[in-house]
Amino acid sequence: MQSEQSWPSEWLRGVLEVCVSRILLDGPSYGYAITQALAEAGLGDVKGGTLYPLLGRLEEAGRVEVEWRPGEGGPGRKYFALTTAGREHAQRLAADWAEFTDTTRALTDAALTDSGRAS
Repeated sequence: MQSEQSWPSEWLRGVLEVCVSRILLDGPSYGYAITQALAEAGLGDVKGGTLYPLLGRLEEAGRVEVEWRPGEGGPGRKYFALTTAGREHAQRLAADWAEFTDTTRALTDAALTDSGRAS
């Protein structure tokens, strides 16, 4: 596995919606907890400036709903939860991503063997 800091940003931008949607399939969560789950999954440090615009787009598309909850001894938190349409979309995204990665792995794995080398 690569270190957390070495994933190209283009790759992370491409997979972020899939991964955030997957995390929200487990239930409502707030921004910091989502970034922690992404980091624990090995995706590295996803900044709020990257995460919150994505969550805003998901909300605008009707895939996420937002709820403010009072904080325990601190400020309130904005929780994000998938709507029914968001859950369906998350499942489709996961299936599409799995097919896409199978396709790209079929191509790129050849680079890891002698058969992928030019003669």
